[in-house]
Amino acid sequence: MTSYHSGAGNNPAEKYRRERDCCGGLNNVDYSKMDLKVFEEVFKQINFHDSNFHIAVIAIIFNPLFWNVVARWEHKTRKLSKIFGSPYLACYFLGFIILLLNVYRSHSMTVVMKTQARWELMDRPEVFYFGVLFIVLGSLLVVSSFLALGFTGTFLGDYFGILMDEKVTGFPFSFIDNPMYWGSTSNYLGLALVGASPVGLLLTAIVALVYKIAIGFEGPFTEHIYQERRRKHE
Repeated sequence: MTSYHSGAGNNPAEKYRRERDCCGGLNNVDYSKMDLKVFEEVFKQINFHDSNFHIAVIAIIFNPLFWNVVARWEHKTRKLSKIFGSPYLACYFLGFIILLLNVYRSHSMTVVMKTQARWELMDRPEVFYFGVLFIVLGSLLVVSSFLALGFTGTFLGDYFGILMDEKVTGFPFSFIDNPMYWGSTSNYLGLALVGASPVGLLLTAIVALVYKIAIGFEGPFTEHIYQERRRKHE
């Protein structure tokens, strides 16, 4: 759920990204030299035939697909705003549905982590404490992002015509782009580590991949919305 928050030019996040990618970033990694035995061991611990696993994967994929389709439909037709008589009420409604979907996704992932096997290699104190750190970091990113954007800024208000006056460049956007998404991912990674759950690691990777794809659609479209506003004011 991205909004008009990532600054440009002197934005510290942009500067950090350029420094991070100065040598080509991950494009220069030779993946052929990676040791895949660790991944093989992780997959051996996972029951891919578990129906709860299938439900969790479906929930992970469905959520961003749902809110992107509905939000774009609203931007094109304004149907929800007309039904509720206000773009704000319509945005609150969609935000509430998104919250419910995310609660169910978290529940379905937690069920799989608890019912599938723990991995002895991960079942150690240092891994547990790393997991706690990821949960703390993720919670900080999610909460601070929500406070910076507000409800409508977080839940696709710009698709409803509720546009922000200016870009949000303070923390956590000065630290990382799309902090709501990556904070949520960090929380799931933390839960997987705390629970010594190999299936949790895989589900977290799927969450990250789906969010990455969603960002690729949301970012340009959100920028397009604000470009439309700038053209109208010219």
